[in-house]
Amino acid sequence: MKLENIVHTIASAGQAKPFAHLTAGALQYKPTRRLLMSYVDRRINQRLENAHELNERRPARVTQDKAYIVQAMAHSIDRALERGYVSEAVVKGLLRGLVINAFLREEHKDAQERFYHEHNSYGPPGFLVIAPGKLCNLHCKGCYASSGRDTEKLDWEVFDRIVTEAQTLWGSGLVVITGGEPLAYRSQGKGVLDMAAKHQDMFFLMYTNGTLIDKEMAARMAEVGNLTPAISVEGWEERTDARRGKGTYQRVLKAMANLREAGMPFGISLTATCENCEELLSDEFLHFFFEEQGAIYGWLFQYMPIGRGFTLNLLPTPEQRAWMWQRSWQIIREKKYFLPDFWNSGTASDGCISAGRQGGYLYIDWDGKVTPCVFIPYSQININEVYAQGGTLSDVLETPFFKAIRKWQDDYGYAATKPEACGNWTMPCIIRDHHADFRRILAATEPDPEDEAALHAMTDPTYREGLIKYNEDVARLMDPIWEQKYRKGNGQEP
Repeated sequence: MKLENIVHTIASAGQAKPFAHLTAGALQYKPTRRLLMSYVDRRINQRLENAHELNERRPARVTQDKAYIVQAMAHSIDRALERGYVSEAVVKGLLRGLVINAFLREEHKDAQERFYHEHNSYGPPGFLVIAPGKLCNLHCKGCYASSGRDTEKLDWEVFDRIVTEAQTLWGSGLVVITGGEPLAYRSQGKGVLDMAAKHQDMFFLMYTNGTLIDKEMAARMAEVGNLTPAISVEGWEERTDARRGKGTYQRVLKAMANLREAGMPFGISLTATCENCEELLSDEFLHFFFEEQGAIYGWLFQYMPIGRGFTLNLLPTPEQRAWMWQRSWQIIREKKYFLPDFWNSGTASDGCISAGRQGGYLYIDWDGKVTPCVFIPYSQININEVYAQGGTLSDVLETPFFKAIRKWQDDYGYAATKPEACGNWTMPCIIRDHHADFRRILAATEPDPEDEAALHAMTDPTYREGLIKYNEDVARLMDPIWEQKYRKGNGQEP
C-alpha cells in the first residue's frame, strides 16, 4: 500500500492520535526520515517529469510549481528535525493538526461533503484568518491593522465558536491568527494559546512581532504543540528597528533563541518593499535566518498600500516584481526553503484564494467584520450580528461582495477547464494586481470600509489611478513571463 493511502486509511479509521504518537517517535530516527525524504523526492520528480499528463486543466508549469512548493515544505521540516529544533511533543501536534487534519483534512470529511452538496458542488474554504484583537505593543509604520485599544477584540465565546464552526461546517483543520499582536489578546483571562490547546485536532499559524516570546511563552507553545509563530522581520537590524522600533531586532533574535531551546518550530514573515526586497531575498539574509537562526519556513508579503499611513511609494517596482518572481522560485527550487511569495507564487494556489473560495479563506477582524482577505478592508457582514440573528459562519459566504469576487476568480481561471483559459496567476490579486476590476465590484456591491484609512483609500482618486497605472506597468513585464513560461512553455525552470 502507498504511504499516502496508509495515512488516509489510519485517519479515516479514527486513529489519527495514535498514528501521530507512533510516527513522531519514528521521525526522530534519522534512517526513517531518510527513507521518507527519498520517497517524497521520488514522487516529486515524477510529478515534475509528467506535469503535462497530470492535469489537463492547468499549464504544466503550474503543476510543477505546486510540486516544488511541497518539496520545499518537506525538506524544511526535515532540516528542523535533523537539527533537533522540534521536540517530539511538537511533532505529534504537527502530524495530528497540520498533516492529517489541515492538509489531508481527513477527520471531518463528512462536513466537507455536506457543504459540497449544499452549495452546488462548490467546496468549502480551507482555512480562516482571524484577528481576535487589535491591541499591539508596537506601532509599526504602515501597519495594515493600525493597531488599536484592548477594547477592540472578539469575545472569547465568539472567537471559539468561529474556530469550532470552521471545523464542523467546513471540515477545516487550519486557523491563521493575526492582529494586532496575537499574544496581547485576552478575553475572560484566555489567549490564543488557550484556543490552540482547546482545539488540539486543528493547527494554528500565528503572525507575531515576536517581542512577547520569552522562555516561559516558548515553553508554553511547545507544550500546546499545535501552533507555530511566524515572526515579522523587515531586514537586518537597522531596517527592522526603523519600522518597528529601536531594539526590536534584538528582541526578535532572543525570541528565536527561546523557541529553539524549547523545541518549538517557527518561521519568519517578511514584507517586501521597493527599499528592501533585494535584502530580504539575498543569500546572506536567508542563510542567517534559515540556517543560523533555524527558521523552518517563511512567508513573503509584498507591501500592500492600506492601513496606517498607506503610500504607493513603497510598492516594489515592476522590475523588482519580475525579479522577485524569478528569485523566489529559484530559492524554493534550489535551496528548498519554504518561502512562498503571496503574489508571485499565485500559481501554487490557482490564483487568488480570498472571499471564501473553495480551498481558500476569509478574514474576520477584532470587531467581527468579515472581509475577503487581510488586505481588502471592506465588509458587508459582521459575524457578531450573524450569530445574534441565529446564523452560522457559512452565512458570511453568501454576501454579494464575496460572491462577486468568487465569480471574478472563476472567470480569471480558477474554473478553467483548459490551460489556455487560465489567467495570469503571477498577478493573482484582485485589489493590488487588478484594481480596476476590484473598483467595479466595490461600486456594484457597496461594502462598508473597515476604518477611516479604508474610506480614504476608497475615495482618493490619486490612490485609485495610481494603483491602476501600477497594474498596467507590472502587466507589461509579467504578462510575457506568463505567456512564455506557462502558456507556451514546457515547464522548464526560469
